[in-house]
Amino acid sequence: MKAVFIAYDQAHHENIIEALDKSGCRGFTAFGNVQGRGSVKGEPHYGSHAWPSLASALITFVADSAVEPLLARIRLLDEAKPRLGLRAFVWDVEHTI
Repeated sequence: MKAVFIAYDQAHHENIIEALDKSGCRGFTAFGNVQGRGSVKGEPHYGSHAWPSLASALITFVADSAVEPLLARIRLLDEAKPRLGLRAFVWDVEHTI
């Protein structure tokens, strides 16, 4: 099992949910308004008058076989609109209850 954490511009939200659905990833926890900035080129998402956009994030726990299809869909979203900001991180899950 893997944990996939996705941080994204709010404009991507519906497309991220669709990517989860099409990849067979049902469960997730979304974190509504989050702030941050990309580590390489991304513009800040602070929700302020100077930087008005905000980001969102979610985490999902999926079977190993679901990771690559999900990342492929996320990669396509990022390539279509690279300035919006979209990143995904994958961790191994050792235990669940």
